[in-house]
Amino acid sequence: MSVDIEDIEDFRLRARTWIRDNLGPYVPETAAGLHNVPREEQLAAVAADRALQRALYEAGFAGIAIPANYGGQGLTAAHQHAFNEELSGYEYPSRFQAPTMSPCAAVLLEFGTEAQKKQHIPAMLRGEELWMQFLSEPSGGSDVAAALTTAVRDGEDWVLNGAKIWTTGAWWSDWALCLARTNWDVPKHRGLTVFILPIHQPGVEVHQIEMLNGAKDFCQEFITDVRVPDTDRVGKIDDGWTVGTRWMFHERMLLNSPYVTYPVGTARAGITTSPARIASDAGVLDDPRIRDLIGEAHTLELVSRALQERITTGVRSGKLSHQAAAIGRLFGGVTHVRAAAIAFEIAGSGGAVWDQDEHTAAAAGESFLMRQVSTIGGGTTEMARNVISERVLGMPRESAPDPNLPFREVPRSRGTR
Repeated sequence: MSVDIEDIEDFRLRARTWIRDNLGPYVPETAAGLHNVPREEQLAAVAADRALQRALYEAGFAGIAIPANYGGQGLTAAHQHAFNEELSGYEYPSRFQAPTMSPCAAVLLEFGTEAQKKQHIPAMLRGEELWMQFLSEPSGGSDVAAALTTAVRDGEDWVLNGAKIWTTGAWWSDWALCLARTNWDVPKHRGLTVFILPIHQPGVEVHQIEMLNGAKDFCQEFITDVRVPDTDRVGKIDDGWTVGTRWMFHERMLLNSPYVTYPVGTARAGITTSPARIASDAGVLDDPRIRDLIGEAHTLELVSRALQERITTGVRSGKLSHQAAAIGRLFGGVTHVRAAAIAFEIAGSGGAVWDQDEHTAAAAGESFLMRQVSTIGGGTTEMARNVISERVLGMPRESAPDPNLPFREVPRSRGTR
């Protein structure tokens, strides 16, 4: 039976009217990011995002491409893209996009049970649940499959113990997807399982990590004897790597996810203020060398957007492997660093030392300080290079001493045993 779907242009006009009547302007300082702001201001911004997400839900613009039986609108990725284009320049619930909607909601839609999807997806869309990824570990570096956090079966429950790290925003979030080891007697990729767990509960300690710019959004979590019912397991036992590979795919394809509400053209690659605005405030807009830098930054943005669209189209059509998402991840990380360096160069001395009222110079300086985050978060660019060479280009795999060893026999430092 065919289902009538709203024409995209009709939807666009409806979205445009609602956005202009109900949303305020986009303010980079209040959007999700690694900002050094007082705790009270951060919590107020989180509460504002919850209210914005609820407003989208009540207006029929939350989960545009998510099936209606899970609280979404049941439309298409093209409808979501049209909404994102109309959203340019307006506020949006940034803290609900990554990782709540992608990769977390995307993973649940693909691997979750009906009960899990019906419990959590609508709550995400209503602004009631913010989700995080308990993925990286202090001992694992970029090797996600080397997880040491354990999950031991105890009747109808699992008991989790271990530590996770680099979880941006865990201290103000509600739920997490957690990758844990359930089998030590098989090679590392074959003994993992994914679980759902509430973050704020006995046995979960969340510690904030202070960064170079004073921000404390990065967190480390210590998990001690946390009981998780088997009904909160995502995917099959010991098959967490199957879930994990799609999890990382959704993470790499974030800005082209059909589940993410993100204003097209609002945020530049690697900086929160446009290079032209920085140049204008610094009084160097007429300098030919500065204009070349502005042009370079704009070109990087255009190429990045076109590349992501090309990868998305290729993956959806089957012409590209889903591993091609690593191409966008690598390009995004490299260009973020370059864009931050361009902004800093344009700002000149103001990017190193600025007065309290010099917001554009401060933005350029902080972006430069934090630029390498883009090559680490979401999987390092070194990992992306390996994925591209081995799984996209078909080059020989990097040699490893332990691909077939039971994980308990893999040599590890004394501190991680």
